Amino acid sequence: MQRQQNFFWVAFIPGGKSPCFVSFSFRPATDFNVFLRSEQRQLSNNHSSRREIIATMKFLLLLAFAVLVRTDDIKKDQGVLVLEKDTFQSAITDNKFILVEFYAPWCGHCKALEPEYIKAAQKLRDINSDIQLGKVDATEQAELAEENKIRGYPTLKFYRDGKPSDYNGGRTADEIVNWLLKKTGPAAKAIATVDEAKEFASASDVAVLGLFKDLESDAAKQYLAAAQEVDDFRFAISADADVLKEYEVSSDAAVFLLKKVDDPKVAFDGEFTSEAIVKFVKTESLPLVIEFNHESAQKIFGGEIKNHLLIFVGKSHADAEKITQAARDVAKLFKGKVLFVTVDTDEDDHQRILEFFGMKKSELPAMRLIHLEEEMTKYKPSSEELTLDAMKDFVQDFIDGKVKPHLLSEDIPEDWDKTPVKTLVSKNFDSVVFNKDKDVLVEFYAPWCGHCKQLVPIYDELGEKYKDHESIVIAKMDSTANELEHTKIQSFPTIKLYQKGDNKVVEYNGERTLAGLSKFLETGGTYGQAAPEEDEEEEEKDVPAKDEL
Repeated sequence: MQRQQNFFWVAFIPGGKSPCFVSFSFRPATDFNVFLRSEQRQLSNNHSSRREIIATMKFLLLLAFAVLVRTDDIKKDQGVLVLEKDTFQSAITDNKFILVEFYAPWCGHCKALEPEYIKAAQKLRDINSDIQLGKVDATEQAELAEENKIRGYPTLKFYRDGKPSDYNGGRTADEIVNWLLKKTGPAAKAIATVDEAKEFASASDVAVLGLFKDLESDAAKQYLAAAQEVDDFRFAISADADVLKEYEVSSDAAVFLLKKVDDPKVAFDGEFTSEAIVKFVKTESLPLVIEFNHESAQKIFGGEIKNHLLIFVGKSHADAEKITQAARDVAKLFKGKVLFVTVDTDEDDHQRILEFFGMKKSELPAMRLIHLEEEMTKYKPSSEELTLDAMKDFVQDFIDGKVKPHLLSEDIPEDWDKTPVKTLVSKNFDSVVFNKDKDVLVEFYAPWCGHCKQLVPIYDELGEKYKDHESIVIAKMDSTANELEHTKIQSFPTIKLYQKGDNKVVEYNGERTLAGLSKFLETGGTYGQAAPEEDEEEEEKDVPAKDEL
């Protein structure tokens, strides 16, 4: 559907006493109609004036076509508007609704989003939606990125009549379309016939249908409140008797989650509150076993279920499908309690996840359980088998509290104390750090961390400076291979001073220079210490992305 655009021009005709008003209304690439209205009707009988009018119309036609070129001549890439500095403003003002992706060509997440973004644009065209999708190469259009306060890639912004707001929906085509339709239309689509209900159900991988005998009932109002809160899925509502009969509804209210995987129709059986309906939708919308990738990461880690069984198996493995099917069967038994997730270990992007769990490729396929709250707690099974029974027993023991958290630790190196910077692992950490006669400075690092690599020569120089000091020890620990029950590290590098005497811990937040670190030690942790309220303002550190665990 092309959106109609209107232009109004005022033309002063020679010899006339009042202006002619010329109105252009057109749909791009469809029609172009020109209407001439004049308060001086007698001009139409004047041959000379008619010539002037025709000349004026030709001029205005040229101007209008120039506007057409400006609006319609924006380059498209598979249905997505390619926006640059000179077309961006017209795109967000000429279109009532437009979603714009700011991306970088080298960004892995952007590359993963691209096919879904193209599909979303096609889906919108298929339903004759006026909503447009656009994209901006932020590396080429740096000024546009700065004006729109872009700080990472990809960043998606939704513009309504030229006014921006943040996009917080999912990264699949369906999720993008559903979010846009929810933002630009009613919370729930009104369904009047059985055919409309079937068409609605088949249009998306996941859809929610609320059926009520009375649309003014409290249950219906709670359903609509839930629909307003959930942006990722399309909701519909109906009180039509034939629709209720088609879905075998005999009660006053019913809610169904309709999906194309696992159970095709799941009925809500809880109390009719918006909170309960939202939880139902978010839980049941997930497949029994969800594959970890860029698109599903937010659903996995931002969902209601905080216990996850992670199954590490490459798709090329001979038993991959057998293992996944076993996981599906077990997942049914723990639905709503544990989320089952497969991680394709053939993917290079997933190697850091293996590092995070201290796993080697020789150990695959394997499984781990994690519990997410403020901190992530990891659990390792006693058996290496990936059979249905092994999965079932591991998950049940975890729920029963029979499995202890698993902490990574390397063996103590023979030469751990032979260099100015001492090497710590989990097994010798407490004995070295909690020495009441020593101030011990520890850098918690990750081998892949860029900031950590930059710090290496400075930290080595610091170790050399204090190597003969009687009460100061400089140490470091690879936190990707060693974990501590009492200390959780969220970003790298993290530098902490464990003070002698009471072993009070002070985190360093000053400049990463020899002078800064030295002053921190010489002042007993006063200079450069991190204050809790300043955490958000500290210099950026390397933080593992959410989809990298």
